[in-house]
Amino acid sequence: MTQFLSKINTDSGEFRRNREDMLASVGTLREILDRAATLSDKSLPRFEKRGQILPRERLSRLLDPGMPFLELLNMAGFTVDTEDRDVSVPGCSTIAGIGYIAGTRCMVMVDDAGINAGAMTALSTKKANRLLEIAREKKLPLVHLVESAGANLMEYEVEMWMDGGGVFARLARLSAAGVPTFVVLHGASAAGGAYMPGLSDYVIGVKGNGKAYLAGPALLKAATGEEADDAELGGAQMHSTVSGLVEYLAEDDGHGIAICRELMERLDWNRLCPNMPPRKFDEPVYEIEELLGIVPSDYRQPYDVREVVARIVDGSDILDFKPGYGAATVCMQARVYGMPVGIIGNNGPIDNSGATKCAQFIQLCDQSDIPLVFLQNITGYMVGTQFEQGGMIKHGAKMIQAVTNARVPRITFMIGASFGAGNYGMCGQGYDPDFLFSWPNINIGVMGGESAARTMSEVMLAGARRKGIEVPPEMIEAQEAKIIAHFNKQSDAFYTSGRMLDDGIIDPRDTRKVLGFVLQTCWEARNRTTHPNTFGVGRM
Repeated sequence: MTQFLSKINTDSGEFRRNREDMLASVGTLREILDRAATLSDKSLPRFEKRGQILPRERLSRLLDPGMPFLELLNMAGFTVDTEDRDVSVPGCSTIAGIGYIAGTRCMVMVDDAGINAGAMTALSTKKANRLLEIAREKKLPLVHLVESAGANLMEYEVEMWMDGGGVFARLARLSAAGVPTFVVLHGASAAGGAYMPGLSDYVIGVKGNGKAYLAGPALLKAATGEEADDAELGGAQMHSTVSGLVEYLAEDDGHGIAICRELMERLDWNRLCPNMPPRKFDEPVYEIEELLGIVPSDYRQPYDVREVVARIVDGSDILDFKPGYGAATVCMQARVYGMPVGIIGNNGPIDNSGATKCAQFIQLCDQSDIPLVFLQNITGYMVGTQFEQGGMIKHGAKMIQAVTNARVPRITFMIGASFGAGNYGMCGQGYDPDFLFSWPNINIGVMGGESAARTMSEVMLAGARRKGIEVPPEMIEAQEAKIIAHFNKQSDAFYTSGRMLDDGIIDPRDTRKVLGFVLQTCWEARNRTTHPNTFGVGRM
C-alpha cells in the first residue's frame, strides 16, 4: 500500500481561485448542454397532439432505472452551424451514449425530433459513424430510436451525404460482426434515413406515426408526379403486413419501447460474456470534489498530476514507476474500482528520459494486459541543442511507437494543455484511443496562441532583416494580436469538442465514474463471444 500524501491546501487562495475558474467552466458546459433539452421540450404540444412522447422521455423509458448512462459526443456540432456561442445548440440532433437495457450494456442513439423534426446537422453523420465504430469495437448491441426528417436540405453539405453512406456500411458491418441492431420507428424516416430500419436486424414500428420511405410524398410528387398517401407509401402498419420491413407493430411509443426491452431480454446477450470477477476496492482517501481546485485555468502554472490521480484511484494508492528518471513524465500503477491500470501524466514537457521511461512503461503494461490511462496536460516535447543532440526525435519516436501499437485498452482524459506532438505522445485522437474525454478547462492546438504569435514575429523580422527593411512595432503588435485571437478561438474545449475532437466533455468530478464505466466496457468487449457471419442479417 503506497497511499499518496497530498500537499494541497484546500484553504489557500490559489485553490479557491482554481475552483472558481473550474466551476465557471462547468457552469458554461451545463448551460450549453441544457439548450438542446430546453429547445426539444418546447415541442411537447406537437408531440402530444400526435400521441407521442418526447425523445428524452423515450430514452428514459428505454434504459434500466437507476443504472448508469454515459452520454457520448455531447458537444458535437457546437458552433459548427453558427459561430455564435450564445445560441449554438450541441448534439447534432441526436442523444447518444452507452447504457443498460434489460441488464445489457448497449449503445443507444435517439433522434431528437423535438429540434427541427430531427433533421441532421453538419456533423450528424460523423457522430453516428463514431458511435457505430464504438458499438462494433466494444460489441455493444445498438438500439436506435428513429424519427428524423433526414438531411436538412437548406443546409446541405456534400460531406454529410458522403458520410451517410458510411453510416449504412457500419450498420452492415455491425450485423456481420454478430452484434445485433434494433430500431424503434417512432416517426418518419425518409430517403437515406429509411436505411436505418432497412439495415437493422430488428425493426419495431409504431402504428400511425412510424413511417419509412425512400421518397416521401413531397419528393415522390416532385420526382415522378405521383401523389401517394404517406401511410400507404411507408406506414408502419403497411411495412408489418406488406413489405416485411417491420417485424413488430406497436400501438404507441411506450409500447414500442417495451417491445424493444423485451427483445433485448429474450436475446440474453449477457450469456455470451462471463461476469467480471468481483473485486474489492476502497474509495479514494481524498474527495473527488477537490479536483476542482487542483488544476489551474492557466496551463502555464505548474501542479503535481499525482494530486489528480490520488482523487481518482482506489485508496489514493499510487506506485510511482522510475519517479527520479525523466521526472516530468509521471508513470503510475494503480487500481480503479479494483481494476489495475497504468496511468501516465505530465508535470512538464516530455524530455529524452521521460520519453524512454514512458515507452518502457507502456510496453510493460501491454505485456501484462493492463489498460493505459493518459492524463494530458502537456505543452510538448523538449527542444533545444541539448535535447536534439541527446536524441529527442528518436526517443520521442519510441514513445509514439509504443502508444500507437499497445494492444491494451487506452483511455485518454485531456485535463489541461494539449499542444503539438505532446498530444500525439499522450494518445490524442489521432492515435485511436478507445475513449477520449475532455475537461471543460482545456487548451488544445499545435501550440499556444502566444507561442504562435512570437514565432511568426521572429519569421517576419528575419525576413525583413534579409531585405534590409525595418518593421514598425505596431505592425508586429497587430500581427501578434490577430494570430493570438485566431489560435485562442480554436483552442478551448467547447470549440474542439463541437468538432468531435473528443468523445465528449465531462465534469472533472465524474472522472472516476467515467473511467470505471469505460474500463468495464472494454473488459466486456474483450471477454464476450460473438458469432460473426459473412454478410450480416438480411431482411426477408
